[in-house]
Amino acid sequence: MTVTVDPQAPVLAATGLVMRFGSVVALDALDLTVPHGVTGLVGANGAGKTTLLSLVLGLRRPTAGSVRVLGLDPGRDGAVLRAHVGYAPERNVLPDDMRAVDFVRHLAEVRGLPRDEARTRASDTLWLVGLGEERFRLLGTMSTGQRQRVKLAQALAAAPRLVLLDEPTDGLDPVQREQMLALVRQVHDDFGIDVVMSSHVLEEVEKVSDHVVALDAGRLVAQGPLEELVGGDEGAEVELVDVPDRPGAIEAVAATLVAAGLGVDRDGPVLVVRGGDAEGVLDLVRDAVADAGARLRRLQPRRRSLEDLFQDEERAGVAVGPGIGGGP
Repeated sequence: MTVTVDPQAPVLAATGLVMRFGSVVALDALDLTVPHGVTGLVGANGAGKTTLLSLVLGLRRPTAGSVRVLGLDPGRDGAVLRAHVGYAPERNVLPDDMRAVDFVRHLAEVRGLPRDEARTRASDTLWLVGLGEERFRLLGTMSTGQRQRVKLAQALAAAPRLVLLDEPTDGLDPVQREQMLALVRQVHDDFGIDVVMSSHVLEEVEKVSDHVVALDAGRLVAQGPLEELVGGDEGAEVELVDVPDRPGAIEAVAATLVAAGLGVDRDGPVLVVRGGDAEGVLDLVRDAVADAGARLRRLQPRRRSLEDLFQDEERAGVAVGPGIGGGP
């Protein structure tokens, strides 16, 4: 019987998935379903993201539980599955003495493309990621940003159904990060390829993802559509002005809001207020500012973010690992 991927199956479905390395539990009884689209796999370094990707690729077998990718069992059907999956690893594993186009062509051939088609696709994908003029350069002479693009190109060259990207913006400057994220989104929107992007930078995941899977220390923190997890306004962001004849006014505003049961984080004259619906919080802030004799420079609703999701876990008494946030 011919084994092939099921286009109707979820991108990834896991039940009771456990992965142990000796006494270390890397994945702890994960039950999750990843639909088609762009999925952000988020968590601190050591959360289990790369371990999960290795199981998805069939490079490791789980200690317990099951995982299916595009309807296939990676452990049993790994060779078939990997022909339909592109993978860009986090580590720098590119051979310095190969030209970019030769490297991408070679991996396209490994995935089953005939030589002539692999050569054409290597050139096309390098143009797609912005390296058309650089495609004949040796990989060892390329910058970090260019090498990250080469890794993306080789993952796309064999026209996969699914691409797994492990920290694709690692080592990039802000402009390069924005360009890489635009490419990630384009891969799905223009070519219909499903993407699972692993990252510890929550703001990046929010920019490109339809769906989120959040891990901490091998445990599933949350999963679901991005808009359901973080959508909607919650709280407010307030920027105040120091008034010389009202010392302590900013502290008084913060204390009033805390007494009202809201969470308040202060960064100089800026208060980030969490909790409650946005409209009610705005009213409380205005009253607190008036009572304290402070002066407003800026007041706006605050949108719930993935960072709030992890902070909710911390406030619930669940330890969330370091390394989660807006940057590396």
